[in-house]
Amino acid sequence: MNMAYEQDLSGCFAAAVGDAGLREETHASLLASTAGALDGLRAAHADGSLPLLRLPAARGDVAAFRAVADRFRAAFRDVVILGTGGSSLGGKTLYSLVDRGFGPPAGAPRLHFMDNVDPDRFEALFAALDLSRTGIVAISKSGSTAETLTQLAVLVDAMRRTMDESAIGAHIVAVTEPGDNILGAIAARFGMTRLDHDPGVGGRFSVLSVVGLLPALIAGLDIEAVRDGAAAALAPVLDGLAPEGVPPAAGAAVSVGLARESGAAISVLMPYSDRLADFGLWYLQLWAESLGKHGNGTTPVRAVGTVDQHSQLQLYLDGPADKMFSLILTDCRDRGPAVPADFGAMEGLSYLRARTMGDLLDAEGRATAATLIANGRPTRLFRLAEVDERAMGGLMMHFMLETIVAAHLLGVDPFDQPAVEQGKILTRAYLADSPP
Repeated sequence: MNMAYEQDLSGCFAAAVGDAGLREETHASLLASTAGALDGLRAAHADGSLPLLRLPAARGDVAAFRAVADRFRAAFRDVVILGTGGSSLGGKTLYSLVDRGFGPPAGAPRLHFMDNVDPDRFEALFAALDLSRTGIVAISKSGSTAETLTQLAVLVDAMRRTMDESAIGAHIVAVTEPGDNILGAIAARFGMTRLDHDPGVGGRFSVLSVVGLLPALIAGLDIEAVRDGAAAALAPVLDGLAPEGVPPAAGAAVSVGLARESGAAISVLMPYSDRLADFGLWYLQLWAESLGKHGNGTTPVRAVGTVDQHSQLQLYLDGPADKMFSLILTDCRDRGPAVPADFGAMEGLSYLRARTMGDLLDAEGRATAATLIANGRPTRLFRLAEVDERAMGGLMMHFMLETIVAAHLLGVDPFDQPAVEQGKILTRAYLADSPP
């Protein structure tokens, strides 16, 4: 099964970047240590104890949320996705494949991912939408996420002012784990469709489930291709390949090794594609919340090429040597509009003569990679032939697996987030202590 991406780690080693790079023997030792993680993943796939690993091959779950997607596409002009963190970022990342900021393709509603409780943005949302032609997807694994429940409550209240309460349920689908919870109770009260969020799939690992794929279906994306790309990235693990034949294991060993040996405490992800900008935000949560425990972890940073060549590259090249870089380069040569001949003939623009916009993006990506490596900055490259559903599924599965394997090397649990609970407790205490 061919993967939709290639990973090149050669720019991370001492032979390429000098003292800041990883020694081959250190990488070999860490890579060998990933074998236990790979064995654990294969066992978890076999016994079903990690449902994430069964999702790439799943097809029987699609009918239920395809029916909702078809209804929403036919009935609504806009669809609001309510959720925060993993309940929003995965779907938003997939949606970026079809909406470049100017709206969805013909025949699909426009999706709005409301992942915060900023009152100013919600007031703007109310002003922009016709609620009678708006659908809502409310996503909360626990069914008790304060932000999502607040978002849903104010939207339901706004709908009550424009339509009969008995009609509201047809506009809303609730995605939450089975059993009794607050979101489920709200869904039952208003007659909303309820879809199950698998309790064994954590939010930041949920993009291949209904959480990410329902918004993708509403937007008209090929979700089977997303899962196929993920399956190809998972295949080397399930096929029992040695660690050196498993790209996520090799990537995890480099990341952990550079942090330990070279002080690379910051991990910069820099895609050269606007459609991958939200992928960088998805990666931030996945890496930070999974690994930042007990003094472990590296700090993820999202940059976008070429934009951040003008805002961050000076620091990356001439600032502290405390970073590992992962650049995602796309095959964009000969694509896009060309520079017209009269502009290419102008003094100082001859290098653009007969060149396309894609030629410039490609050259700048390759130049940034070469410059980082020449300046002793450990740099790995991902290369994509296409930025599409299959490639996105492959990249997402790669980084989920890399995160799980890195957690094994660090000795932490990638699936919990104990440190964030204090803030939730204090938030409720502050609200309880303040009169409304």
